[in-house]
Amino acid sequence: MIDYIKGSLTRLTPTFVTVETYGVGYFVNISLTTFSKLENKSEIKILIHEIIREDTHQLYGFADSLEREIFRHLISVTGVGANTARMMLSSLNPVEIEQAIIGSDVNILKSIKGIGLKTAQRIIVDLKEKLGKQAGSGEIFAFSDNTNREEALSALVMLGFAKSAVSKVLDKIVREQKNLTVEEMIKRALKNL
Repeated sequence: MIDYIKGSLTRLTPTFVTVETYGVGYFVNISLTTFSKLENKSEIKILIHEIIREDTHQLYGFADSLEREIFRHLISVTGVGANTARMMLSSLNPVEIEQAIIGSDVNILKSIKGIGLKTAQRIIVDLKEKLGKQAGSGEIFAFSDNTNREEALSALVMLGFAKSAVSKVLDKIVREQKNLTVEEMIKRALKNL
């Protein structure tokens, strides 16, 4: 997998760039957001997302990691391909897309060419929780007892509880009191499930 390409910007258009590195020119698809950040530069470092299929090998480039992350989230949604995700990132910046999804703002997403009501709703349903955890309550992933939480989650799921319900209860428990043992987490979770 290619993570990034660093080299000379030999061609810049609103939809793609050509980056030359050691005599090889890479054709990289970009959004208008990335285009605006690359204007007036001759040497660049562009983050890459590679899509390899049996009939095509495409590179998508991003000026920063947030845009690439949002792109990867978008293409994980059924019915949203790489070109649709690129169109979204050309219409809105990554922060605006993230806020629209977290805020369940269907109208903002529908305003993007090629995004209908059903697709906008599917994007919100599929990504709201993922992006919400990263943006608002990212502290869940920073806890030192994250391993304990994962073990408790695994044990409770094996007991037959729904993973999503268990996850919410454990997140609440960990927020209220950190440094709990796996057993203490399970006991508290059982009281709330």
